[in-house]
Amino acid sequence: VQLVESGGGLVQPGGSLKLTCVASGITFFNHYAWSWYRRAPGKERELVAGVLSHDDGTHYEDSVKGRFTVSRDSAKETVFLQMNSLKPEDTAVYYCHANWGPLIRPDFGSWGQGTQVTVSS
Repeated sequence: VQLVESGGGLVQPGGSLKLTCVASGITFFNHYAWSWYRRAPGKERELVAGVLSHDDGTHYEDSVKGRFTVSRDSAKETVFLQMNSLKPEDTAVYYCHANWGPLIRPDFGSWGQGTQVTVSS
């Protein structure tokens, strides 16, 4: 499975970005749990948002609830992260992750190369 992210960039506080993760080499797209992580300078990687395979349930890190929305398009084998009301503390490299199974499991599966998001005036 290969994952390629895009959509990062520089945005002012309060602005929006939409990240895209395109998957290739995958079968049964909907049998995977999909998630977005981020790593800010000097900080540990953290789970930002995810969508589960078995019930399309979603998970969000507390600081992004109400601002970020994760979604997937199985026909296009693509996962999205819509980010609104961006804050400087959202600045990080964002990674797409996929693992087989119902739950998000960062300890196995596939990772994208990351896309930089910078929120600054």
